[in-house]
Amino acid sequence: MNTRTIEFIRSPVNKNDRQSGKRAATPQRWSVEEVEALFKLPFADLMFSAQQVHREHFDPNAVQLSTLLSIKTGGCSEDCAYCPQSAFNSTGVENQKMLDVGAVIAAARAAQQNGADRFCMGAAWREPSDEDMASVVEMVKAVRGLGMETCATLGMLNEKQTEQLRAAGLDYYNHNLDTSPEFYGDIISTRDYQDRLDTLERVRKAGMHVCSGGIVGMGENLTQRAGLIAQLANLEPYPESVPINNLVKVEGTPLAQAEDLDPLDFVRTIAVARITMPTARVRLSAGRQQMSDAVQALCFLAGANSIFYGEQLLTTGNPEAERDRAMLDKLGMYTLAGQM
Repeated sequence: MNTRTIEFIRSPVNKNDRQSGKRAATPQRWSVEEVEALFKLPFADLMFSAQQVHREHFDPNAVQLSTLLSIKTGGCSEDCAYCPQSAFNSTGVENQKMLDVGAVIAAARAAQQNGADRFCMGAAWREPSDEDMASVVEMVKAVRGLGMETCATLGMLNEKQTEQLRAAGLDYYNHNLDTSPEFYGDIISTRDYQDRLDTLERVRKAGMHVCSGGIVGMGENLTQRAGLIAQLANLEPYPESVPINNLVKVEGTPLAQAEDLDPLDFVRTIAVARITMPTARVRLSAGRQQMSDAVQALCFLAGANSIFYGEQLLTTGNPEAERDRAMLDKLGMYTLAGQM
């Protein structure tokens, strides 16, 4: 690792910026080589550095609970190799029409009562139609009316659609980069990497916060994994919310037989995301069902401070609420909503 990277990790940050989300005046630019050097640090050194950065900006014992609801399931025209909702993959996921607003509000209320303060709505589209957008706008307004933070992931957006969502009060728009530019073509062919970057730029221009991360364990090598983190960290500005997903292997998808990622490599990814994006909320996302409490505890130590909470993430499983309550209690962690 070069001297500049070491100095950045060890440099002090104004304590008054903790929890505020305030960003450094001159954010670090990261080369892929520098990010890869972070991944290669001795595990104890990497964890110590990540925890230092984390404590400068966040309460290390607080976690945000988010709930993700699929408002429209299946039949997506994209060919993402990991996705059970792709029309290209035979996974047994049935196409379902979009939920009505009443069903979404009921789900949001239930999530709020169970301690979630962020509600995410996901739809299996390449891009929403005008009719789709009218319904989503009503959902966003209603969930915002409950006092919850709102997020949506609807595929690609044009400028008109981003303005509609901003006017409805959407807090965050999720559009993951998935992987590095170099590995992207091995995973998706129906959408260019630049299409994703263009949607994120429109979201920024409209004045909404960005939620963008990726998936690890899809067969990428270390340099490609570092390339994903570098791409995210070098967005101007980098995302306020960074979901890190561990591949959930689903029969019928091209990645169903992918080799398992070593759990410590996943923890390293969380730590590197924390170091390179200090004020972002790093979200421990898909794949938690396969993780032990010990691995998840290491992820929190590495700087993760949000989890998706509930029994399902779109169409794949998620640890049950009772297990999460017990785990957080054992770790002495508490939620931003102040309840479980």
